[in-house]
Amino acid sequence: MATPQDRNADAVSQAQLLAEAADVVPIRQASLWGDAWRRLLKNKLAVIGLVTVIFLSLMALFAPLLAPYGPAEVVSTDLRLMTPSWYFPMGLDQNGRDMFSRMLYGARVSLLVGVVAQLIVLAIGVPIGAIAGYYSGNVDNALMRTVDVFYAIPQLLLVLLMVNMLGPGMKNIFIAIGVTGWVTMARLVRGVMLANREQEYVKASKVAGAGSGYIIMRHMLPNSLTPIIVALTFGIPQAIFIEASLSFIGVGIRPPQPSWGQMVGNGQQYIQSAQHLMFFPCLAIAITMLAFTFLGDGLRDALDVKMND
Repeated sequence: MATPQDRNADAVSQAQLLAEAADVVPIRQASLWGDAWRRLLKNKLAVIGLVTVIFLSLMALFAPLLAPYGPAEVVSTDLRLMTPSWYFPMGLDQNGRDMFSRMLYGARVSLLVGVVAQLIVLAIGVPIGAIAGYYSGNVDNALMRTVDVFYAIPQLLLVLLMVNMLGPGMKNIFIAIGVTGWVTMARLVRGVMLANREQEYVKASKVAGAGSGYIIMRHMLPNSLTPIIVALTFGIPQAIFIEASLSFIGVGIRPPQPSWGQMVGNGQQYIQSAQHLMFFPCLAIAITMLAFTFLGDGLRDALDVKMND
């Protein structure tokens, strides 16, 4: 029969073994971003979208090094509308310019419009949504009724009106898409802020005497990053599509600077004789939008804290 001294010795030895095992195999600390990254890598479509986005970004960044010709450089007027060949993989356009080179430079325009326009959306929508959600009451009603007015008008129509007022050009497209696209972000942030406002850490900060700006910036916004990041990812392809639509109808990017939408618009009159003028830019727009959509879906699932490995 074991004595109390023997049982104490066994307990001490077991504790020592556990301590040694803990030293040998460290416990992995779970984190939101680490777990999200692992879940994202398990989503095949999201990985395909991420790789495609990185590939397109690198092509746009190094376009001057990859493109054999300039964006408006004429190769030969005698070879106009030449179909794809070994020397010209995407053929030549109606002016004798290399389509492959113009596609690379067009990627710069599309991705830049998507990213910069969404940064403007963040700069406008996040503060308005945060203020409306935090203060609620009359402030919320006033801001949300303004949002409802903008939301009732189709964004593409507002963008057309602003571009016609400001004039065509990349800078004006940035402004038009950003100024008209913030309403969805504002409503999203407002909803998240209303939920976070009732959390214990916000109440504790108020009791401690923290100001409203400090609570919003240091506590509430960091805990609202997940839906904001997902919305930003979905907003980029929408901005790219709007820019392509504007350039297609001739009120977007000014020639000779290439844009995928502009190239589609210029090639529509040759759809029966030179289909490659429309095929390659349409394919590029479709691939880009699908890549960001796959990535956005993957981020939405990966950043969901309710999903565990």
